[in-house]
Amino acid sequence: MNCLIEIRNLSKDFKKQQVLKKLNLKFEKNLIYGIIGRNGTGKSVLLKLITGLLKPTDGDIIVNGKVIGKDIDFPLNTGILFDYDFLPNYTAFENLKLVVSLDNAISDYQIYQLLETVELNNERKKKYKNFSSGMKQKLRIAQSLIGNPELLILDEPFNGLDSNSVEKIRNLLLKLRDEGKTILLTSHYKEDIDKLCDQVYEIIDGNVLSIKRESYKNEKRA
Repeated sequence: MNCLIEIRNLSKDFKKQQVLKKLNLKFEKNLIYGIIGRNGTGKSVLLKLITGLLKPTDGDIIVNGKVIGKDIDFPLNTGILFDYDFLPNYTAFENLKLVVSLDNAISDYQIYQLLETVELNNERKKKYKNFSSGMKQKLRIAQSLIGNPELLILDEPFNGLDSNSVEKIRNLLLKLRDEGKTILLTSHYKEDIDKLCDQVYEIIDGNVLSIKRESYKNEKRA
């Protein structure tokens, strides 16, 4: 079975506003999926529901055969990236070391390797409070890769990155896909979606429209 995530009749309400309406989706393994839509349409909400950070109003989310919020609280073997901060007086290494200490996921050497992957090794002794927005984003990306997860859920992973870093992270994500990872990401930029994604889902008025990659390219050229 190649389906990693199945969403059944998923709805999410915030007070009287229904953000997502009875979604039914499947995400297969070893592909990159793009989630697009206008601000406030529920892109980040969908990703947070899949990770268990939010609870659905109705419906089920099944990851690797486990129902999130029933069988397990969070999907196993998953790396996530949202807009969060680290401890300001800790360095990049110290912040990742703190995360790793919770379950001894990787060694110090592997932390250095992650920092090298996102080009933060030369800045590993600088305190987080002195980081630029791009450096902060690179550290979030590094944190999402701890433990070599099979599933990556990335909300706006290119925010704050310069053009050179964007290209390198794109290449990294394509490499991870080729190594067998499954990646769900949001981006405001069509170029990110066009260059990376095998499948695109667009959220409109709480519903999802599936856009095949080739048709998405044709739409961009029109």
